Amino acid sequence: MEKRQASSFYPHFNQDERPTIDHIVGLFNNLIFKQQTILTDFLNPGEREILKKIVGNDAFVQEFGGYEDAEKKRVLMSIEWINVNPFDFKIIPLEIDYPTKFAKLTHSSILGTLANSGVELDTFGDIITDGNGKWQFFIKEELLEFFKNEINRIGRTQVKLKEITFKDVVQPEDNSIERTEIVSSLRVDALLASVSKKSRGEIQKVIGEKEVKLNWHDIQNSNIMIKEADILSLRHFGRIRIEGITATRKGKYRVVFRIWQNMKR
Repeated sequence: MEKRQASSFYPHFNQDERPTIDHIVGLFNNLIFKQQTILTDFLNPGEREILKKIVGNDAFVQEFGGYEDAEKKRVLMSIEWINVNPFDFKIIPLEIDYPTKFAKLTHSSILGTLANSGVELDTFGDIITDGNGKWQFFIKEELLEFFKNEINRIGRTQVKLKEITFKDVVQPEDNSIERTEIVSSLRVDALLASVSKKSRGEIQKVIGEKEVKLNWHDIQNSNIMIKEADILSLRHFGRIRIEGITATRKGKYRVVFRIWQNMKR
């Protein structure tokens, strides 16, 4: 098994992702030369795509984020197949204890607090809610005491973090809706303009400002053609997953998509 060279993977991804490539190549090389199992931090789907591209078929890759369908997950890489359970990923689920009758938390307020607590974004996973005021999130096991000691307020609300079991993790609320749009083009700027009710010029501008992601990767070209199963995210608007595309008799396209729109709640 040959040592990986980070530069050989640069052409496959955006220039901004080179630090991620460098890091993952380093992890993989440690895996093959030290023959030690590697457990990553929490990686988003785009980062896991890079990891799988680098690893190829030369190692076993297993992942877990604390619950089924988690977006951010820790990845365990091994030379030989090993049977793992959730505890092997060293993830702790935490629930936020706060006065639900008198206060209201939001995803953005929780994320802001965690992101500004002095830790990196890859040290914690998804933030989820049942839609009825219960909020939970997932952290690396070794940072349990840090989070419990440092996070005692979210916004103006006094909170306490309590460790829970995986059995206590809530079924996340799905606030997505399905919509259909008729568009003249499958270009990413045309679709986002139609969905967000912005002009194509506005969309082209935010693409240039790296506020649009396609399948969790920044894009800078407005003329990329979207396809089924693509996931688009537009900053301050939401996330869109393409469910289906069919041509109309008038030469346009009927696009069915599911949208998770940003909400102030």
